[in-house]
Amino acid sequence: MIDATAVEAVNTMTARWARAAVADEGTAFAATGVWPLLALLAGGADGPARQELEGALGVGADGATALGGRLLGALDAMDGVHAAAGLWTRQDLPIRPEWEAALPPGVRATLTGDAERDRKELDGWASRRTRGAITEMPVPLTPDTRLVLAGALTVETAWLQPFQPGWMRPTSGPWRDRSLAGLTRSTDDLDGVLRVVPDTPAGPLTLSGVAGGNGLDVHLVLGAEDAPGGEVLEAGIGAVAGRYEGWPGSALPPGEAGPGVRVTQVASWDPTPRATLTTPQFTVAARHDLLRRAALFGLRTSQDTARGHFPGISPAALALSSAEQSMTASFSAEGFRAAAVTAFAMAPGSAPPQRTAKLISVRYERPFGFLAVHRATGLVLTAGWVTEPEAGADTMW
Repeated sequence: MIDATAVEAVNTMTARWARAAVADEGTAFAATGVWPLLALLAGGADGPARQELEGALGVGADGATALGGRLLGALDAMDGVHAAAGLWTRQDLPIRPEWEAALPPGVRATLTGDAERDRKELDGWASRRTRGAITEMPVPLTPDTRLVLAGALTVETAWLQPFQPGWMRPTSGPWRDRSLAGLTRSTDDLDGVLRVVPDTPAGPLTLSGVAGGNGLDVHLVLGAEDAPGGEVLEAGIGAVAGRYEGWPGSALPPGEAGPGVRVTQVASWDPTPRATLTTPQFTVAARHDLLRRAALFGLRTSQDTARGHFPGISPAALALSSAEQSMTASFSAEGFRAAAVTAFAMAPGSAPPQRTAKLISVRYERPFGFLAVHRATGLVLTAGWVTEPEAGADTMW
């Protein structure tokens, strides 16, 4: 089981990253792929670099290395989640054994200094660990590269109730009159799949939980039309954690009950209330330069090559030269799959019916967020924002 402190710390970083990363374009990211690596670095850092990493992590550096290692192990033990770490060092770079001991066993390999050979090795590792979803390690290799610390994460689940694929054509918003690859499904579990939160820092939100069969859920998050996407996704993380009061589907009043939600009475042979969810199918890919948001990740000082910042990792002076994450996420009729690879590199420092029934229609017809969550712990595994759903045939349904 994941330590509750780690869950809170990772989710806090995810929320901060959401506010910073979501803009006009779609994106996907995984703080679960970054946080353990930062924790490993913090345990070996000193001075201002150590303090900055502690601030970003939300935990003390003294126990961070061990906590990061345990988090990687806990992630890999989750059904549908695979996590791995890799460490590559130049042969002439000494590594302190007490720091290496906190890493999963068997992760250390050698950088030969041959750029082509090392690139092939690193890219091969990324591809193998993500089953081909990420084919390139997001790290530049230079003659000065002495160490590469990387993490790979995959998240996969199959829906307990698959969607029916088809087409959809929004009538308003940025996707107006576009033919999209639509997904729809109907259920009588109004409370289990729908929650409207009327009051958050980002305004009203609609959350639709889609349950996977292996303990993973994906929550779709829709805000008001004029709400900034970063704020919507950040508030969605808090809403999933239960920080804001909301209305379950069964308690929603008639009419426009929330963003994208309409409650009506329809003619039906069966009086059982039902909810219909319609959303576009999507695939989102992104690459993030973490150093562009160095303050968010506690990486400002560690880039200074005037001195070394990680004496707990190596007696040789080391400074951070790059930190990037590549990420992809797909939502389909059958399930959800995401993969991320994060890498840090270091260089020297230097029929007419007879009755009516309640029908709740939930439609995601404009940009929205998604959160893949481990149901038992509430850990947000991946997050993202959808601005370009997959196109459908030129047919409306």
